Amino acid sequence: MKSSKIKFEEIILFEDDDFVVVNKPPFLSTLEDRHEKVNLLGLAREHVETAQVGHRLDKDTSGVLAIAKNPEAYRHLSIQFEKRRVSKVYHALVDGIHNFDHLLVDIPILKQDDGVVKLSRREGKPAQTYFTSLKPYKQHTLVECQPITGRMHQIRVHLASLHASISGDEMYGGKPFFLSQVKRGFNLKKDTDEEPFMKRMALHAFSLTFNDLAEKEHRIEAPYPKDMHALIRQLDLNN
Repeated sequence: MKSSKIKFEEIILFEDDDFVVVNKPPFLSTLEDRHEKVNLLGLAREHVETAQVGHRLDKDTSGVLAIAKNPEAYRHLSIQFEKRRVSKVYHALVDGIHNFDHLLVDIPILKQDDGVVKLSRREGKPAQTYFTSLKPYKQHTLVECQPITGRMHQIRVHLASLHASISGDEMYGGKPFFLSQVKRGFNLKKDTDEEPFMKRMALHAFSLTFNDLAEKEHRIEAPYPKDMHALIRQLDLNN
């Protein structure tokens, strides 16, 4: 989906007087990006002038993201994130077959100047993620990821530490997904190079649970975008 064609009202999953929760499309930056004219915060402020995003998703990552509509709501949401009262669930398609059963990865993460993070028990900041395998395929596994902390690239580097890099996440060892890997009788046109089936890493923020100003709990789920849905469908058809 091209960010220039996004209509904010069409990505809203939940809205009340204080919060609006959206299903962020892939390839859309959460905050201002000098390389892109359109970003999620800008779209949100066309909807509500005082909007502030409560957290971030990587540009290539799709899924659920909460936006505060006023300063009181922003403060309330920020405190919940700070005290780890917000529950986040991601779905990732990873390379290889893995049987994770609520497996905790508790390894500190160090952000480097080049925008890449690495594991560092000596210099890193605490980072914890739980992983549970949802469905195995012939060469891949669909994994549920529950980050406790919110470090940059946390899920990506923690999965890489398990030799389960996210498909398409070449920064952390993931391999591009090609349809020829799974589809029987797949034929490519002569003298043509096969393109990756999905043009990004296969990571989606599936659900978010938080409390509103009245302390009522909300759990919001975000359906897969077209590319992730098509990828999982091809895996199911050819499993």
